[in-house]
Order: sequence, then structure tokens, then C-alpha cells
Amino acid sequence: MSKIRVLVVDDSSTMRQLVTRALEADPGIEVAGAAKSAIEARDLIKQLSPDVMTLDVEMPEMDGLSFLEKVMRLRPMPVVMVSTLTAVGTETAVAALALGAIDCVVKPTAENPRSFEDLPAKVKVAARVKRRPPSVEAADHSPRVGTSYQPDGKIIAIGSSTGGVEALIAVLTKFPANCPPTVITQHMPPVFTKNLAVRLDRMCAPHVEEATNGAPLKTGVVYLAPGGEVHLEVAGRSTLTCVLKPGELVNGHCPSVDRLFSSVARATGPRAVGALLTGMGRDGAQGLLEMRRAGARTFAQDEASSVVYGMPRAAVELGAAEHQYSLARIGHAVIEATARS
Repeated sequence: MSKIRVLVVDDSSTMRQLVTRALEADPGIEVAGAAKSAIEARDLIKQLSPDVMTLDVEMPEMDGLSFLEKVMRLRPMPVVMVSTLTAVGTETAVAALALGAIDCVVKPTAENPRSFEDLPAKVKVAARVKRRPPSVEAADHSPRVGTSYQPDGKIIAIGSSTGGVEALIAVLTKFPANCPPTVITQHMPPVFTKNLAVRLDRMCAPHVEEATNGAPLKTGVVYLAPGGEVHLEVAGRSTLTCVLKPGELVNGHCPSVDRLFSSVARATGPRAVGALLTGMGRDGAQGLLEMRRAGARTFAQDEASSVVYGMPRAAVELGAAEHQYSLARIGHAVIEATARS
């Protein structure tokens, strides 16, 4: 089997060496070239035709976000962003994920010297993704939710991972301002989720915020699990609230989609709708099955529109999802399942 060929782009010589060392520790990966600027990277993409590019967020001349936008428009390819845990770095990285970057890794620091340990795995996932020019992506011609929409008292729970930022934008921009209370677990590093919530809030009709412990679930509000060391759960009977619980990794993740979905099944029974979107692995499949067994409506993103058809596939194989929908359709399907008849 041929090795995955990677182009490393970073203005720091030290960081290029660290990325190269981390990648080439995996025998299935070869660093085909390295560039210190977007201009150099552009030329090397033409010369080398790499399978994957790692891209620094903050660079001189042309920043990583501007370069990514050009790459995705002119020569789409799998990209893994390399970011610092700074306000600028994480905000730009989230914007990059919205533009089509597959994933993001945090640069090593004194407090987190091993952050590149999962870089080879993320590059291998990225290498399996076939990026297409925007012009050939499936257009969404389905009808918008009408102004007469009224929620029927259910809540919505969504799980996503690799490719999830794009997917969440596609789904939540279909939601009306008075959507049901919505809880989301998206696998992301700490700090990134706060910036994602801000970005989604700007783009969507409902209010989107990072979940806080004890926050009551309200109509028209979307609650995003904070990345890091706590799981987002839902608890309560007459009044449902967000609960943030420290805990071990579940399916390799904290926060875990399974923990969220299982808590929704316990707290709401049939008064919920669950949707499992693109992502690697199985997180969320068992929890979605628990939701379905409790009487909730359950959906999964289809293979054709998933960046990584891992989590949705696991849910389908378990019989956890009633239906599969394309990314263009699943947001409408979720809202339709919560409309008062």
C-alpha cells in the first residue's frame, strides 16, 4: 500500500520540523514537501499533488484562512489545520473548518506537549475524504420552514465529529428562530467550541451558546457542549437543564455523544428527536439506539453527504436510526419531526 503524501505548511521552521517528525513516526505517512508560506505551498501543490496538506492558521503574506479559501475553490483537497490555543488561532481555525478543512490540531505547548500525538490519525482520516469543487456539491432546493411553524414540546439532540462544523452550519441554518431547545455534542478541543458557538450564533436564526451547568433548556436556544473535560447531559422533568459532568473518555471522547443521547433518552423518553451527523468511530450510535427505544424520532446523515461515514454508519447498523437523510435534507427533517400538527 502506498504511503499518504503530505505537504506541511507553516512559517516556523521549528514547527515544520515538529509536524514532519510527528507524521513520519507513522510508517504509512510520508512528508512529500514543506512550505513556509502560502505562495510556496501553492507551487508545491502543483508540483507534488499531495494527498493531504497540514496548514498553519497564522502566517505572513497570506493567512491560512485566505489560502484555504483559494485552495477549496480552485483545487479542493483534504486539509488539516494546525492552530495555537489563542483567540485569533481558534477563531480562524473554526472558520477554516466551516470552509471545508477536515480537522484541526493544536500546536504543542509547555502545558500540552503531546498535542501532536493524534496528528497522524487525523491525516489518515483526511486522506480518505474526497473533496469536490463547490459547484458540484448537491444544492438544497427543499422548501424552507414556514413562518407558521410551532414546536410541539420536543427537544433536539445532535452529535457530530469530523466534518461536523460544516454539517452543523448546514443543519442549524435550516432551524427557525423558535426552534425546540437543541443540545449538541461536537468533538472539538477546548476553547474551539466557544468560538464555534459564536460563529453559529452569527449565522443562524436561533441563539447559539456554549452550554453552562444548570442552564435551563429554552425554546429558540441551541446549547453546544464545551470541549475539554466534561460531558454535556440533560436532566430534569418539568424543567430540563444542561448538566456538565467531569468524566472519563467515552468511545475515546470527552464530551461524548453517547453520554448526551443516553441522558436525553432517560430525561425525555419520546419527547425528543436525535440526529447523528458525520464523524469517525461509533460515538453516539448506542445512545441514539437508546433514544429510539425510548420512543424518540431518530435520524442519521447519509453516506454520500458525510465527510466521514463512521458514526452514522454505526447507528444504521445498530438499527438506531429510523431514516437517513442527506446533509441538505436532514435539518428540515429534524424540524418537521418537531412541528405541532
